[in-house]
Amino acid sequence: MIRCAIIGVSGGRARGHAEAYQQMQRGALVAIAARQQEKLDTFGNQFGVVTRYTDYRELFAREKLDLVHVNTPPNVRLEIFQAAEEAGIPALIVEKPLAIEAEDYLAIRDFARTAKIKIAINHQLHFQPRRAQLQRLVQAGAIGEIRFIDASARMNMAYQGTHTLQAIAAFMPHAKPMQILGQVAGAAGLAVTPKQHFAPDATLTTITFDNGASALLRCGPNAPFVLPGDERSHVHKRVAVYGSRGHVAWSMWGWETNIDGVVERGDHDYVAEDILGQAAMTEAMFDWLEDEAAVHPLNLDAALQDFNIVLKTYMSALNHRSYSLADPPQPGLIAALRQMLG
Repeated sequence: MIRCAIIGVSGGRARGHAEAYQQMQRGALVAIAARQQEKLDTFGNQFGVVTRYTDYRELFAREKLDLVHVNTPPNVRLEIFQAAEEAGIPALIVEKPLAIEAEDYLAIRDFARTAKIKIAINHQLHFQPRRAQLQRLVQAGAIGEIRFIDASARMNMAYQGTHTLQAIAAFMPHAKPMQILGQVAGAAGLAVTPKQHFAPDATLTTITFDNGASALLRCGPNAPFVLPGDERSHVHKRVAVYGSRGHVAWSMWGWETNIDGVVERGDHDYVAEDILGQAAMTEAMFDWLEDEAAVHPLNLDAALQDFNIVLKTYMSALNHRSYSLADPPQPGLIAALRQMLG
């Protein structure tokens, strides 16, 4: 049995991890860690996890773990990576976003160059059954040559932007991003909060790829509604992929295909799909633990590339020019955005 634990039990995603274990046979949630004992006990009692720690380093030292879910704010990502590597933890699944600005991105990139630990970023949408089916259709050539991808979410870049960036990459995994042009607006999302998900309120990013395709990413109130009139900002993630023979489209609540003029569409239950997607996300990490060749599609290198696009979006907005991924990241981006937008 693969022994698993969660660090950080606040929020819906920690519950999503725990619920997903009810769908899996190879792994079990054997321990949890959180700084606040009350939250730890409430979560442990709800999901039947008896082994609890208020110090994740003690968790690493005392429990023989195979996989740890890291459900913490971005500012402690790297220290947990380093502690897990030192403790010999084989694998981590880490919440998004991977980082917030250039300094932590560069530090994580440097860590990744020599680290042995397996790390994947928790974009569970990649594995939701309907999204996965559409991804397979596109990769099999069903819509022909990909020409354009339109992705959006009504939360800011730190909360949902990397989800939508990953969706773009999921439908075109072998294309290399070449140039990024971006614009931003609104400073409310740059205010200091406990979650530290700092980002402008709205972003607009265009990406050109080496295969000639392009993508448009909108995050924030400039993004379209999926459910018309629904003011909940978190329910509007969507992606549409257009090719020479048709298109596919996915949102949190529905899907559509148009292939050679044949149109099919339907609805789905996001919550039910999400539990299955979370389980499949974790199962893919089990596969990687058991087979070095079965590299997780949402591995750390892929996440670093996505976050590099975020950084280039901010740099483009600040400096009024496009950037390639090879351009060095600019330090102090969040402070510079606060100054520009404040």
